[in-house]
Amino acid sequence: MKQVLLGDALELLLDHRGKTPKKLGADFTPTGVPVVSAQLVAHGVLDLAEARTVSAATFEKWMPVPLAEGDVLLTSEAPLGRVARVSNGEPLVLGQRLFALRGKRGVLDSRYLFYYLQTETAQGELFARSTGSTVVGIRQSALRMIPINLPDIHEQQAIAEVLGALDDKIAANTNLARTADGLASALFRQTVAGLEFSDQTFADVAYVSGGGTPKTSVAEYWGGDILWATPTDVTGLEGPYLFDTGRHITSLGLENCASRLYPSESILMTSRATIGAFALAEQPVAVNQGFIVVRARDDVLNLWLFHEMRDRTDEFLSHANGATFLELSRGRFKQLPVRVPEPAVARRFDGEARSLHNASARLFQENRTLAALRDTLLPQLMSGKLRVRDAERAVGEAL
Repeated sequence: MKQVLLGDALELLLDHRGKTPKKLGADFTPTGVPVVSAQLVAHGVLDLAEARTVSAATFEKWMPVPLAEGDVLLTSEAPLGRVARVSNGEPLVLGQRLFALRGKRGVLDSRYLFYYLQTETAQGELFARSTGSTVVGIRQSALRMIPINLPDIHEQQAIAEVLGALDDKIAANTNLARTADGLASALFRQTVAGLEFSDQTFADVAYVSGGGTPKTSVAEYWGGDILWATPTDVTGLEGPYLFDTGRHITSLGLENCASRLYPSESILMTSRATIGAFALAEQPVAVNQGFIVVRARDDVLNLWLFHEMRDRTDEFLSHANGATFLELSRGRFKQLPVRVPEPAVARRFDGEARSLHNASARLFQENRTLAALRDTLLPQLMSGKLRVRDAERAVGEAL
């Protein structure tokens, strides 16, 4: 294994710092070629669902050198160090705060680079060469000077293939899981069509609660085995199922905050700043004050209420208020009327929707296991501590 400077191993490095449609004499358009921004890169994936677009003419001006399938995207700031790969040859515009990297043929495999940039070693090099106090970023000149460990090209390709097999399975699972969730939503829309609002409110059909935060200055409240959710735990999910949280609290912490320990299948809805991000608790969980927590009084209505709430996010936003940030109060939410199906319809919906959600949640849970294996193998393969054949065996058993 040899060490080279990243700049010496690249065939292409695109940097569009400061480039905007207006500087090219144009503007964003309702439809057209997607513009990749740093906000669209997360968890190793480029998600173009919220991408803005420009016209074909602007694309031609903006991208004299087009992106190619397999190119690596690296966020240069806000945030620094996230990576993704261009998945196909469709036209894309590289926006600001992003680099596009392409390895030299026979020297650096681009998929190997994609994984290498996610290692602690590479991330450490990025941040060590970054500048800025409020917004941390790295310049192209500093990026080129990052040292990178390179085995021979065939070994690089083998390593990328092993790790890629896990990511390919994760992507396939994600598509299936989102399809199942989408089918459940379609089933709800079909079932609810024509159903009028009842005289019952959310308070009538469900237990509606909130949460709180134990004092952060009391160490004994923190680091336990009780899940404690904040809105970022939910807004960052790929699917509406909460398996774990970024922070945990102790039993003493739970006793000293305004949250109860809510049971599995409780509906968590963010209610301030970001209103209307949802998750079903897959484990008992406590929450902070940024949530409205709902649990149907009749279990057969729980998934119905989950879909009822997701279907009415825009309405919930219209009831929010606040000077610093918008918040939907629990009191106002409780007063809102609910569409309630006949008991036979509710049972039928619950049976079909539960089957779909169980399948979706299982796939996302499997993804957690596969991602953990990938993250374990990644540094060992990159450092040469683990042979590719041993990693292949581990991946084969997992798949």
